[in-house]
Amino acid sequence: MKRVFMIVLDSMGIGEMPDAEQFGDAGSNTLKSCASSEKFHMENMKDLGLFNIEGVDWCEGAKEPKGAYARMAEASQGKDTTTGHWEMAGIISKNPMPTYPDGFPKEVMDEFEKQTGRGWLVNKPYSGTAVINEYGDEHVKTGKLIVYTSADSVFQIAAHEDLVPPEQLYEYCRIARRILQGDHAVGRVIARPFIGSGNGNYTRTPRRHDFSLEPTGTTILDQVIEAGQTVLAVGKIKDIFAGRSISDFVYTQNNAEGIERTLEYMDRDFEGLCFTNLVDTDMIYGHRRDIDGYAEALTYFDRKLPEILAKLREDDILIVTADHGCDPGYTKTTDHTREYVPFVAYGRNVPAGDYGTRETFADIGATVLKYLGIPQKIAGTAIF
Repeated sequence: MKRVFMIVLDSMGIGEMPDAEQFGDAGSNTLKSCASSEKFHMENMKDLGLFNIEGVDWCEGAKEPKGAYARMAEASQGKDTTTGHWEMAGIISKNPMPTYPDGFPKEVMDEFEKQTGRGWLVNKPYSGTAVINEYGDEHVKTGKLIVYTSADSVFQIAAHEDLVPPEQLYEYCRIARRILQGDHAVGRVIARPFIGSGNGNYTRTPRRHDFSLEPTGTTILDQVIEAGQTVLAVGKIKDIFAGRSISDFVYTQNNAEGIERTLEYMDRDFEGLCFTNLVDTDMIYGHRRDIDGYAEALTYFDRKLPEILAKLREDDILIVTADHGCDPGYTKTTDHTREYVPFVAYGRNVPAGDYGTRETFADIGATVLKYLGIPQKIAGTAIF
């Protein structure tokens, strides 16, 4: 009974891609920035080969890495969560999803106001933590929803939980998701509930929820389910794939819970894929450009890695990767960064070694299908 456990360390890029300058990200390197912190320790990932990956020359690699490792290039035209996860699942997005550096057009906002019955504030790119502190008081006073975007293809709605309960906020997001189709089909509509007592003193809660587009092609999730096997989703994976081809799922409030839920799934008897996203590195530390916080989050994962490895059964494999960069040391923006990502795999049946630089994240999906014995219908070439 073969099982694959794939863990995405959200936004842990390992250095700028050749086209990074086109995305405004020249010089970005998420992992290198984190490694500059005294709080950074990833000895267990080092043993598997993380620092032996091509281009990772700022940390000493293992003399005899125990895992398979490679540097993954993104073939899609983007650097966001949806695009990255879809590509590793087999969909290469040649046309970038729409972004709105000047805010959403009048026809979109007018329809949103009409269908929700609420006015709105902001409608421009903004830091998620700054926008609630700068507009939270006005939101509470007027009842208008805080709508904002970023450099990514997102429509974000923030609301105070005492004024707009999370379930109501989720319904407003579903309305926006139905509106944002065709030319305005953003990758994600995101609910951003917050709490606080006023005077700019507001904080976001863990009840974020993403409403993604339906995947535009066949994914490894589809193929695993079609083969009669199981797909388990931890964290925001269910949202990223719009709930499609998922046998069971659990949402999580932080990385620690994401790791614990993954460990619990490892005790379950199944054949197929367990797909986990650990989002804190991106959402809490990357976008806030918190090098020490990001480093601590990676160190925590590394400390838990032996526990994960100990639960691997004879025919299990573990894959650790990322979906894009979000360099906490890159001060030109607070957005994601266009970077290579790591591929590190381990298991009794994994042939250890250096697999160079791969042309697409889709090689990860192809590897999963090959290992599970499922004929491939997606893009990509199996790594081993």
